Parts: sequence; C-alpha cells; structure tokens
Amino acid sequence: MKIIIKDTKANASTAAFKLFSKGIKQGAKVLGLATGSTPVDLYREWVASDLDTSELTSINLDEYVGLSPDNDQSYHYFMQKHLFEQKPFKQSYVPDGLKAAADPEGVSAEYNQIIKDHPIDIQLLGLGQNGHIAFNEPGTSFDSITHEVKLTENTIKANSRFFSTIDEVPKTAICMGIANIMAAKEVIIMAFGESKADAVKKMIEGPVTEAVPASILQKHANVTVIIDEAAASKLTNR
Repeated sequence: MKIIIKDTKANASTAAFKLFSKGIKQGAKVLGLATGSTPVDLYREWVASDLDTSELTSINLDEYVGLSPDNDQSYHYFMQKHLFEQKPFKQSYVPDGLKAAADPEGVSAEYNQIIKDHPIDIQLLGLGQNGHIAFNEPGTSFDSITHEVKLTENTIKANSRFFSTIDEVPKTAICMGIANIMAAKEVIIMAFGESKADAVKKMIEGPVTEAVPASILQKHANVTVIIDEAAASKLTNR
C-alpha cells in the first residue's frame, strides 16, 4: 500500500485527481467509480479540469434496489449530477435499481458480465466506518462477486442524511463484490475525518479479515490510500 496523507480533504481530493489524470494519460480506459460524500470534491475538480473522458468507460460500484435512475437519491442520479452531465463518458454502467427489485439475481449476473467484458483499470473506493467497501459489510466473503446486499442498520442510519426520513432509505442494494474490486489493476481508496480513523488503522495495520472488508486491500498489488490528517490520526506508523 502507498499512503498519502494531506492536511485537508480538498488537498487529498486533488491528490486523487492527479492519480486518475496520470492513469488516464497512461492509457487507462475503464474506471470503477464510487458515490457518497467522499468523492464529491474529486468529481468537482474533475469537472473543472480539461481532462477528456469521451473515450472512457465507467462502472459504478453499486445502486439502491427499488430506485429509478431519475430518483434524486439514486446513484445513477448522483453520477449524472456530479460528473457525467459535465464530463460524459463513452459508456457508463450503474446497476438498474428498478429492474433489480424484480430480479436481483439477474441484474447481478448481468453486471458481473459487464465487469468481465470491461476489466477495470482504476477502481475508486470510499471507506465505511466499520471497514466496509462499497456495500460489502463485515462478514462478506472475499470471494464475493456482484450480489444483492442487505444494508446494515448502521449503514441505513448513515445514509439517512440524504433522505427525508430514515424510512425512505432502501434496505438493499446491488453491489460489486470484493473479488470484482480486487480484480481491478489499480485501487485508490479515500477516507476523511476522525470518524474514519479506526477503520483506516484496521485496514492498513490490522490483520486481513472478513470482519474488516477493506483489509483485503493489503493483498492487492497496486493500492493507494489517500486520507486527511484526521483519518490518519490513529496510525502507528506514519
């Protein structure tokens, strides 16, 4: 693991953008992308840049089951708002949340095939407070591929800030599996704030265990961890 520590989230996001820009200029064509609050500054910098995305393919990590692409809380909508409207890609894939409500296994199988057909060059990840990556919660098999995930109470609570009430938060999602993530040629994982410090320490310095899904990244050949000072505050070896 390569670890980059910056004083602020904004400067950390700039470091992440530079890595993506370098990778694209060196030939990366397929990007695995993430949603949530963590990558917003990265996407903002991306939109403001002159980086050409017109020949790139994107594959998103996950989508809520039951939400239509035009629902303003869907991840499809998030990506359109924060990146794709201003920087359209050649093709962009996000799981179909509405179709998944009726056929989660079929949608998962289709998404696995998409990933096989478009091997990911650079995968972007955020880090959950309990060490989850995407919606792969503690206990998820390291061999998992795209599947329907039952969201934990903590994840539902954490995501409720984006909805009017907690009852509106979907209870399941279609999510890229850990094996899919590990198949990417390069991984960039970002984490910010003191609330992520425990997870960062366990991911980097703890044992590789399914109790901390992100710890499997210790076994990936090309991982860059980008964090701010607060998220790095519990690391033993700086």
